Amino acid sequence: MVCDTARVLFAKAAGVDFDQSWPLVAEAGFSGLLVAEEDGGFGGDWGDFYAVMRLVGTHALALPVGEDMLAAHLITNAGLSRPVGAFSVAAKTIGTLDGARFTGTMAPVPWGRHVDHVVGLTNGTLLVVEARHAEIVHASNPAGDPMDRLVLDSAPVIHGPITTDLWLLAALQRTAQIAGALDHILELSIVHANTRIQFGKPLARFQAVQQNLALLAIEAGAVNCAGRAAAGALTRDCDRDQAALEIASAKLRANMAVGVGTSIAHQVHGAIGFTQDFSLHRYTRRLIGWRSDYGNDLYWAQRLGKMAAGYDGAGLWDEITRRSDAI
Repeated sequence: MVCDTARVLFAKAAGVDFDQSWPLVAEAGFSGLLVAEEDGGFGGDWGDFYAVMRLVGTHALALPVGEDMLAAHLITNAGLSRPVGAFSVAAKTIGTLDGARFTGTMAPVPWGRHVDHVVGLTNGTLLVVEARHAEIVHASNPAGDPMDRLVLDSAPVIHGPITTDLWLLAALQRTAQIAGALDHILELSIVHANTRIQFGKPLARFQAVQQNLALLAIEAGAVNCAGRAAAGALTRDCDRDQAALEIASAKLRANMAVGVGTSIAHQVHGAIGFTQDFSLHRYTRRLIGWRSDYGNDLYWAQRLGKMAAGYDGAGLWDEITRRSDAI
């Protein structure tokens, strides 16, 4: 039912200005998806989160849906009361906390100029900042979506202790969005290849095009499998290590798929894929941005490599099979 609601709302909100689209999504209460029922939420798990965020990617939805859900989860788990309004999260928070005031920077912050509050993690402390107390330096990703920097000077904050790795949770979010967007550009490419006539026959009749579409399907399928496995691992035992191995593997696999997938989609579409009138660029430009968010290829390859090295050869296989059998 959550996914059915999301499909309808996201279809209505896609391509609409923030001020008009966000109230539609916020009213549905997605922010409470990861909050327990006794705390006023839906009591959903990470599989539910992954499914909703995959639909965000499928619709190329330009709204901080995932950031708002993660913020609510983090604030509730820290034992804090959640203020009213729209939330985002900061990938990095650097500065000094003096009592209940913070001086420093939070960046990048998706939709920082539009939200009411921003959540950040620094030195084992969760900070909740009102955006109106910050100087907001505008920036954007390749699709033009806001990725702002907040500069704070002795700004009042709500804070509490936390041990969560924000990058792991946010990486799972981006993996889900990438999976949904890859599925959609695969669908767009198949439709175009079957309807575009070249040299007297549809593009889909050419073996080279068929092979490229098959490769794109493989990349999309691999990301979906890795992402669902990571969400399942996090749901199963998020206190163990927050599914670090599974999420690192999924985000790295998703990052790798972006380069291959976007290239193939544009090759199949040809010149029309680069036009503003055609929807492909809405997905491929966001995919390029999501690839770098919360860790690029190098970051996750190094992090995954360090984890693998820690299992000492044969121990890596034992750990992989142990985790896989438990899903």
